[in-house]
Amino acid sequence: MRVRVSAALLAAAVLAVLLVPPLVRLDQQAVDLAAKLLPPSGEHPFGTDDLGRDLLLRCVYGLRVSLLVGVAAALTATVIGTAVGATAGALGGWVDRGVMRVVDTISSVPHLLLGIFIVAMFRPGVWPVVVSVALTHWLSTARIVRAEVLSLRSRPYVDAAVSGGASRWRVTVRHLLPAVLPQAALAAVLMVPHAMWHESALSFLGLGLPTHTASLGTLVQGARGSLLAGQWWPTVFPGLFIIVPTLAIAGLAGAWRERINPRRRSELML
Repeated sequence: MRVRVSAALLAAAVLAVLLVPPLVRLDQQAVDLAAKLLPPSGEHPFGTDDLGRDLLLRCVYGLRVSLLVGVAAALTATVIGTAVGATAGALGGWVDRGVMRVVDTISSVPHLLLGIFIVAMFRPGVWPVVVSVALTHWLSTARIVRAEVLSLRSRPYVDAAVSGGASRWRVTVRHLLPAVLPQAALAAVLMVPHAMWHESALSFLGLGLPTHTASLGTLVQGARGSLLAGQWWPTVFPGLFIIVPTLAIAGLAGAWRERINPRRRSELML
């Protein structure tokens, strides 16, 4: 039941991103002060914001930005974390100790604080946010992959390959990496909602994205005054667009985790 609900919600979110912009003949940036802060209606199902812009279209465009940042950052962070973790686990010794000390040092800095510092070095845009999220979220993947590689190094088929004269590089590429790819892929999926939350937090703080770009975080940030004045829809609908897709992805990832490793019930802390 959980998987079906999560899949349906995620499918609805993806279809909204793909179908709403071409079907709704409205400009998401069009300002109409005569129609500002209209409540939900047939013409504007989610109402309008303080500039008279259609909230449904703005939320869909914001969700598109969040999904782009989440998927791109998760894939980039997974590649970095897999490479670092596999290197540390395969080489061992002083390389492993040095790499993990670096990982522990970076982990001691709050993700949001480090992300703000990274974003501040670039001009506002989507890709600086992707870089910021990716560079602050590869650490958990590196730990997971390293632990899996250390476990696999003691397997008989790895010992047989080493005894047969296979180099450490060949053993890593041919035997260790393929075995850890399911865990790395699961970590990437679990990272997507976390990356979306991180992007929304940066956007809420007014960092990373240009002010005219529709982002779920910027929509919530811009609706604070309306909420205090009693207009609930400019805050509630963007908030739901953040919560529902991320919970759907997390639900599907949780079911996948139980399928590939049913004995491990502990949460992957991303």
